[in-house]
Amino acid sequence: MQWKALLWTLVLLFLAYAAFKIIPAYVANYELVDKMQEQARFGVVNRYSAEQVRDVIYKTVQDLDIPATREQIIVQASDRIVKISMDYKVPVDLMIYHTELHFSPSSENRSLW
Repeated sequence: MQWKALLWTLVLLFLAYAAFKIIPAYVANYELVDKMQEQARFGVVNRYSAEQVRDVIYKTVQDLDIPATREQIIVQASDRIVKISMDYKVPVDLMIYHTELHFSPSSENRSLW
């Protein structure tokens, strides 16, 4: 009976550790998507250039410690539409298992006029 309790304790500890390592990547991605949506909305209204939008998104990427380069941020900006997308992977080391989480956030907004 004690072995079974020890085994379940180890499994629960591993799951807690895995959650501790994985959940921050999903939270950072959620915050990045939120910033992308904000910039797509305001980029159309304020007529931001693609470089201005890319600068804001890259600053957010750096603030969130997302392992992505500036070149991975793809921005298409004109008077009528702003599209932002990127593709990045976050390495996760769970001591006995190594994997990568793949994220592809994007946002788009069109002018009403």
